[in-house]
Amino acid sequence: MRKQDNIIIWPTYFDLTKTRKDGRRVPKSLAVPTPTILEVQNAVQKLGLKYALRPDAGYARTPWLKAGMLLVAKTESKEKTISKIAKQLLKNRSAMQAQQEKKH
Repeated sequence: MRKQDNIIIWPTYFDLTKTRKDGRRVPKSLAVPTPTILEVQNAVQKLGLKYALRPDAGYARTPWLKAGMLLVAKTESKEKTISKIAKQLLKNRSAMQAQQEKKH
């Protein structure tokens, strides 16, 4: 995959515990607390987007934290793609919480 054809997605973009200055790219209403790269990958898979996982990549503001990143095939603007992933992440998180509540 060539770089121009991809959007780089970092878990920090969706992190409720981060400020906009720290790298959060979505409003707090669409953010989730400390998302993992695997959760973001799962959301991208459910949206049917093509992607490549780079698990050992470090975000520029926190290079010592190897949180990983996704290279997602560009189908529309980066902001629209990030927004779609954020909404899917929220759905996945609420579904997980509902399952956990059923177990208890």
